[in-house]
Amino acid sequence: MSMRNARNYMRVIGAGLILATVGLAGCASDIMKNYIGQPLETVVIDYGPPTEVLDLGPGERAYQWRKISTNAVSGTSTGEIRDTRHGRRYVETETPGYVEQKECFYTFYARSSGGRWYITNFRKPKLECE
Repeated sequence: MSMRNARNYMRVIGAGLILATVGLAGCASDIMKNYIGQPLETVVIDYGPPTEVLDLGPGERAYQWRKISTNAVSGTSTGEIRDTRHGRRYVETETPGYVEQKECFYTFYARSSGGRWYITNFRKPKLECE
């Protein structure tokens, strides 16, 4: 591959990664955006009671939900035949599996009106929680 083709290839790959990141960035935020103007009960019905409730001042609160995701990542095993001083040998490389945990927080801001709480805004989650 020529240097020019390699640069073009890297540009295409880079553009694809940027588009993929932008596409993923809206997932949780798009869902959260739909709750603005809705009573707090709509979020509670969908996701259960909040983990934290913070009073921010007269008639203003933040409601926060915490989600922990656990994923098992499988290990891999690869091998190849190598020529050594002692003849041909099969050399195996193993990568062990592991368990990963991801903690995400989803926060909605609400204002009191007529004895009920209404969602006014939200805090955008971390990128890996989108």
